[in-house]
Amino acid sequence: MKLTDWPDIHERRGYSASTPPLALLSSIYGLGVRLRIIARKGMAKRSLPGFVVSIGNLTVGGTGKTPAARMMAEWALDQGYRVAILSRGYGGRYNTKILVVSDGDDINAGPVEAGDEPYLLAKRLQGVPVIISKNRYTAGLLAHKRFGTNFYILDDGFQHLALKRDLDLVLIDASSPFGNGHLLPWGPLREPIGQLERADAVIITRSGQSPPGDNLEGILEKRLQGRPLFRGDHIPENIVFPGDNRVHDPEFLRGKRIIAFAGIARPEVFKETLIDLGADLVSFKDFGDHHSFSPKELRELNVKKRKIKADLMVTTEKDWVRLENIASGYPDLTYLTIRFTLLSGQDRFFRMIKDRAERSAVFK
Repeated sequence: MKLTDWPDIHERRGYSASTPPLALLSSIYGLGVRLRIIARKGMAKRSLPGFVVSIGNLTVGGTGKTPAARMMAEWALDQGYRVAILSRGYGGRYNTKILVVSDGDDINAGPVEAGDEPYLLAKRLQGVPVIISKNRYTAGLLAHKRFGTNFYILDDGFQHLALKRDLDLVLIDASSPFGNGHLLPWGPLREPIGQLERADAVIITRSGQSPPGDNLEGILEKRLQGRPLFRGDHIPENIVFPGDNRVHDPEFLRGKRIIAFAGIARPEVFKETLIDLGADLVSFKDFGDHHSFSPKELRELNVKKRKIKADLMVTTEKDWVRLENIASGYPDLTYLTIRFTLLSGQDRFFRMIKDRAERSAVFK
């Protein structure tokens, strides 16, 4: 199976020739997950010297954790906390126990070494160290020692059970909350849905683009048993021409003939966003998540752009970080930036975080 097949497989609710082996692997995976959860329940969790908030999900990719982590970091920085982001650095080829991607001022590693998301966060967040390690406790101690960190954001931290956290936030995509409802690899679930009981609060993402189904909020409210539920969305922010540093509002795309491409977990969401912005999308190419683009692929996309007489090539900001080293000489290549915002209960959301932070031992 190709990487690009998995999103379709994870949504598929019927049965096919691939169902029996996938179901068997899913059962084995599920057993491993449950044993891991049971084992961790009896083990003491390590505590960092500060307030720890985890931003995670139950499914593989596509819920928008990175923009949400950026929103959280900007708020915490504005509140006067000394913030650091701790990430596992998925997809990064770093070969050290800890890698300081950014010290808050200078970026010390590229996307190949650090992974897409940590590098993108490092580029976007001035004043916020970004540190990656498989052992986030050790990374957190380094952040405290070197930068005086007292507010830690765990990017994709819900399954990182070894570290104590003060707040566990889980993001759920309104357009596809749990896929076909099965565990990996048959479905997109990294854990059984019942593990939402560990969450302190849930944010339904892409609520503006794909309003939650009639029963999604009810299902979540029942599982959360009084814990907060919020709605958020990913808002198009800018169209960036990296070749000459031009920046336009997203409305710039209206009426433009464009060829677009993406190597992300939910490329169809990007495609729908471009159409909603009024772009004339004449061609769309879907690559696998975290795809490593080659100069040849970019040349082929540019040849197609000229052949079909498109005005622009458009990709995502996340894809751009994997393209910037090979993309010189393409003045019509642009990328779309997005920001994450809460559509409901924003004041209540940040008050919840501030109240919990102020109650934590480090700020007393």
